[in-house]
Order: sequence, then C-alpha cells, then structure tokens
Amino acid sequence: MLFSRLAQYFEKLEQTSSRLILIDILSDLFKQVESKDIAMVCYLIQGRVAPFYEAIEIGMAEKTVAASIARAYGVDREEVLKEYGKAGDLGIVAQGLRGKGKGERGKLTVEGVFETLREIANTKGEGTVEKRQQMLSSLLEQMDPISAKHLVRIPIGASRLGIGDPTVLDAFAQSRLGDRKLRKELEGGYNKTSDLGLIGEVLWQKGLEGVKKLDVTVGRPIRSQLAERLPDPKTILEKFEGSAHVQYKYDGFRVQIHKQGDKVRLFSRNLEETTLMFPDIIKGVLDQVSADSVILDSEALAYNPESEEFLPFQETTKRRRKHGIAEMAKSLPLKAFVFDIMYLNGKSLMDETLESRVKSLESSVKGDEVLIPQPGEITDQADRMQELFDDALTKGLEGLIVKRPDSKYEAGGRNFNWVKLKKHSSGELQDTIDCVILGYIFGKGKRSSFGAGALLVGVYDKDKDEFVTVSKIGTGLTDEEWREVHKRADKIKISHKPARVNSIMEPSVWIEPEIVIEVLADEITKSPTHTAGKNGDEPGYALRFPRLVRFREADKKAEDSTTVKELKEMYELQFKK
Repeated sequence: MLFSRLAQYFEKLEQTSSRLILIDILSDLFKQVESKDIAMVCYLIQGRVAPFYEAIEIGMAEKTVAASIARAYGVDREEVLKEYGKAGDLGIVAQGLRGKGKGERGKLTVEGVFETLREIANTKGEGTVEKRQQMLSSLLEQMDPISAKHLVRIPIGASRLGIGDPTVLDAFAQSRLGDRKLRKELEGGYNKTSDLGLIGEVLWQKGLEGVKKLDVTVGRPIRSQLAERLPDPKTILEKFEGSAHVQYKYDGFRVQIHKQGDKVRLFSRNLEETTLMFPDIIKGVLDQVSADSVILDSEALAYNPESEEFLPFQETTKRRRKHGIAEMAKSLPLKAFVFDIMYLNGKSLMDETLESRVKSLESSVKGDEVLIPQPGEITDQADRMQELFDDALTKGLEGLIVKRPDSKYEAGGRNFNWVKLKKHSSGELQDTIDCVILGYIFGKGKRSSFGAGALLVGVYDKDKDEFVTVSKIGTGLTDEEWREVHKRADKIKISHKPARVNSIMEPSVWIEPEIVIEVLADEITKSPTHTAGKNGDEPGYALRFPRLVRFREADKKAEDSTTVKELKEMYELQFKK
C-alpha cells in the first residue's frame, strides 16, 4: 500500500467529528490493506512504530523535526519555527512548504515509511540527531503535501487522529467479519495480548478462530482486571451468595510483573513498559521469585524505611521518572504488593479459580523484602469483613478489594467478580471520580491571564467508545496549575469536536481526550445539559460542586477513567444509605 493512500485516509479521519463515520472510514481503509501491511497500518494509526507496550519511541524534538522540514524543502529552520509559532502544528507547516516544492511525490510504500521510522527510533549514539534529521528529511522530500503533514506528526507524538482501540476493533469486525457488533469476539484476544497489530495480522491470516486461540505470553502485558463498587459488606456477601475473598486495597500504581528466566519486564496499568524505572522491584523479583516464567499482578507503593510507613500516592508517583532513577530508588524505595498470578512456568492460569491462583502465588513468591504476597482471607461473615475494612483504614489504606473465590482472571474485565469497598462508599458521594479533560472555557477577570478559566470534563462510555460530559470544573486548581493546564492543553487542542466526544456543551477550545484528573464532588445529580448516561429525552448525570484533587494521567489512559456504568452505580449508591 502506498503511504500517500494511507495519508488520504488519515486526512478523512482527522476531519470527521462522528465516531460512526470514523468506523466506516477505517473499515473502508482496512478492506484495501493486505495481510503484510495490516500491523504496520494499525501502529501508524496509533502514531507509533510498535505496540504500545514496546518501549520503542521515536521521540524527536520539535526543533529537530523543524530542521528536517527545512532541509527537505530548502528553507531556513527559523522560517519553519516561525510558521510553527503561527500554526501551532508542524504538520500544517510541512504541508504548506511541500505544496510550494517540485519533484516526484507519493511513491513511498507504507512498509518503506514504517521501516525508516523504526530505524529513526532505534538510532542511538554519536551523531543521533543528525542521522535522524537526515532520514526524516529524505522521507519528506518524496512526499506529497498531505503525506508530509501526517508524517511529521508521528515523530513528535501528535498524530491527532483520536482513535480508540475499541474503534479499531469495531472497524476490524465491520471490514473482515461483516458486522461491527462482532467486536466482542475480538476483544478476548486483544485483552490477552494488548496488541492491535497482532490482532489484525492474525485476523487477516487465520480469521476469527485464529484470534480466539491467542493466549497469554510473557512479555506482552495483559489488560488489567478491574473492580465494580458496592456499598457495604452485607451487600457484597448477598451479591456473592456465599463467601468472599478479601484483600487490602492499596493506593499506589499497578505494576504487572513478567519474568522469563533472568529477564524481568514491568508494565503499567495503561500498558506502558516501566522496567527501567523500578530497579528495586526487578531485584526483588530475581531474589524472591523461584519460577522460571511467571506473570504477577501487583500494586507498588513508596516506602519510608526510617518511619517504616507507606507513603501516599503523590509521593509514590515521584518514582515514575526517566532520569535520576538510582538515586530516587534509594531515597524512595518501592514495595510491590502481589495480589494475583496469571501465568506460571509455561502455563496460563487465567481460567483457574482465584483460590487455586492464590496457592500458586504463595508457592512462587518467597519472603517479603520487596515483593509482599497478599494471599488475603476468605470469609462469609459481614462483621469480619467490616473488621478488615476498619483495619485497612487504620493503616491509612483505601479500603478492601473483595473477590469471588471461584472467579477466573478476566483480562480487561470490569464486573462484580471483583468489588472495591472504599472509605465513604456507603452514603454521600465522597469517593473520587476519574475524569478526562475534553476542553476549556476562556478565563475571565483574574483568570484571563491563565488562558483557561473552567474545564469541561467527561467520563468514558465503554460500550460506545466515546467520552461524555459530566461537569464543568472551576475550583481546586492553584494559579500555577491553571497555567499548566492551559500550556498542556494547547499542545493537543484541535479545531473541532473530537469524533469520540459526545457533548451538548461547546467549550472555547476542544482538546484531544488525553489528560486524566481525579475529581471529588458533593453528589451526582441528573442534568439535561450533560451527556453521561443521557438516553433520548432522559437527562444525563452531572457532578454537583466538583473540584480537582490531582492529575492521574501518569498511570491512567483516558479509556481507564470512570465509566458511565460506574457513574450510574455511584448515583444509585447515594440513595442506599
């Protein structure tokens, strides 16, 4: 497939504001893609040259890309940067300059462009900047204006297509299986492999049955299982119709541990590889795990060895860094609470019961120096669960995770096999909600100097793969945070409503749904002006008196934010006190 043809589809995708049209455009594209190209096309749609979990980043600086554009089109770099300052988009600058140039264009294949971008990403050592500039410049010289526009956005991570993984799966189902409702049939394989390119490749070559046979592999992160909410121990036991497996709930960040021999890789909840960030956890795995191959689910918390206490989330997140890692590991060591095991010595344990997996966990992780096994406790008594809950709060923890003892590990699932029991979850809305910033409203008065005066925020509708509005937020941010929001939002602002956003309200500026924030509100109410849970003439859900607590995008993707289903359940919990 010619890259120029792919770029034409990128142009169509960028210009639409309808998710259903997105699916139709992608479906039409996929009908023209051959088996050998489908994985590469999928990664390029994501603005990448590898699955998200592979730590292969092109990561070219804007000034370096500007120099490549200048070299390709015979202008000064300062002129490119000047035009970038006006347009705010290097893609548009490249498109304009290419339009003035001459020569043969549009003959590059997707494979040729993809391999060159991979080579750019893997270029290291002396002269890296110059080599990368030259390779990108060489590509740009051979491209038409539309192709140049979409190419230069990839190295700087600004592809602006706004396409979610479920939307790609919908288009797979529509183009290859004849019905986008068959997306559910593809999700099982995707949840076990976290690789859209692989799903496409197998679907093209072996069909739906091939995708269904995909299984867990060490080195590919499994999409995390998530928990629902219930208000109290009695309700949980009634829901489970018997006993429950109880574990403490820690407020850290999810770390999925993969070990094969002496090689250890770590992945975050949002599938990012974090191996290099946490040398202390790697050492703990090598010292404490006897198995040759294993996949473990854990929650990591920062630990103060002097006071022997675990630190809050804000301190823990300081460990997510790319520089000064060794020093930070000494001053802020991590402990990983291991609460599940999904793979052991060449065999998937996903279909085994939780009780069986816990036994495997206990036999596989020895000691508690860094990795701390969490076998939990099984009880059928509400009073005992309440005792454990109160003990968790006394220890400064969030609460409990309660699970069905006979449940399997459901990758990517969120259901009542796992339930979280958190502080204040029985009554008024005092549990927090993870929202996505969808746009901002210009500030007035003092806030006019910040650029942004209020944020339009939403939650995620998983069934429709779209973001729906739930509130405007104008409180909870310091002056500096307002300026920071404006600065970050302007890097991902777009000229029209994103295709995966469903909103009645119109902010001053739309942005790509990427920034996740944690929000606290007094209660959830019904509102005709918000689209979260809105159905026909029925009003949607809204937050009353919302305020920002903290930014969460370091450990959560936008699709990991609170769902409409969760919001509805929280709304109903308010009235069960």
